[in-house]
Amino acid sequence: MDKLLESLLLSDGISGYEENMSKTMTNALSKICNKVETDTFGNVIGKFGNGDKKIMIAAHMDEIGMVVKHVSEKGYIYFIKVGGINDSILPGKIVKIINKEGKQITGIIGTKPPHLMSTEEAKQSIKYTNMFIDIGLSSKEEVLKIVSIGDQIIFEPNAGLLSDDFYYGKAADNRIGCYAMVKVMEKLSKVSRLNAQIFACATSQEEVGLKGAKTSSFKINPDFALIIDTTVAGDVPGIEEKVSSLKLGKGVAITMIEASGRGTIVPQKVRTIIFEAANENKIPHQIDVVDAGMTDGAMIYTNREGILTGILSIPTRYIHAPTSVFNIKDVNAAIDLAVKIVEKAIKQF
Repeated sequence: MDKLLESLLLSDGISGYEENMSKTMTNALSKICNKVETDTFGNVIGKFGNGDKKIMIAAHMDEIGMVVKHVSEKGYIYFIKVGGINDSILPGKIVKIINKEGKQITGIIGTKPPHLMSTEEAKQSIKYTNMFIDIGLSSKEEVLKIVSIGDQIIFEPNAGLLSDDFYYGKAADNRIGCYAMVKVMEKLSKVSRLNAQIFACATSQEEVGLKGAKTSSFKINPDFALIIDTTVAGDVPGIEEKVSSLKLGKGVAITMIEASGRGTIVPQKVRTIIFEAANENKIPHQIDVVDAGMTDGAMIYTNREGILTGILSIPTRYIHAPTSVFNIKDVNAAIDLAVKIVEKAIKQF
């Protein structure tokens, strides 16, 4: 696995706690860009090139997770969720609490044992408010020596190869988008006479309201923006093709509409150049029409007087879970297509 990709998957950074991810993205973009800065909101913005036109490439760097809310007298840690997490996936999971010194403290998410539940309790789904984290200490005083209220909690970091081109990792949403964005910037930096300012923006707090996209796009005010994110793959049991026909290994997904129109509705002129770029360069692609969920594009394309925005999504299994699965061919297709789209956008927009 590429070292940068592995580093991104393993890094911590729930929404609003992206400092370590910010360092990783700053280091990666500094090797390519003439200027890299972290703005007031926490977005990392790299830039190279000159010209009147401004192109923005965005990928959010935050992940879903939890935050310490309360420590009981017996040393059990209660938490809130940050981002969309289904409560059913939590019991028994290994997590890491990142304390103020940056130390990772291992914990296990626990619940009342099913053997001791009443018949009525056993019929009910367990809510996260009735779960707790066990770090192996027996009192509130012991726990508070190493954990503070407000510390971030991430799922146990993991990354690796399943088989052939299938990879797995924590926080694939959207660390694989961040990886793709860096590679796109590398390729664009080698293209002569682009005649445009190219911005790469690792946005913060996407999972809790697309917030970083709003502030960064207002600051940059691009002529064209391209989002690189993940999307739900439908090639697993229980999902009909009419719900999602996206498959791993079949190419990057070109998003046309999000959240049944509540999110981004990609403009026709943008869709045209995206499909032209894909077809002219024979880049494997799929079409994504989303009835739930949205990306940073939803915030960017409505900013200021409106910003022309396109979205490329990488099909991913088990999004918003402790571990996701993706195909590196789809990541590479996203990289190749993004480069060609930017080249076309500079000429047409």
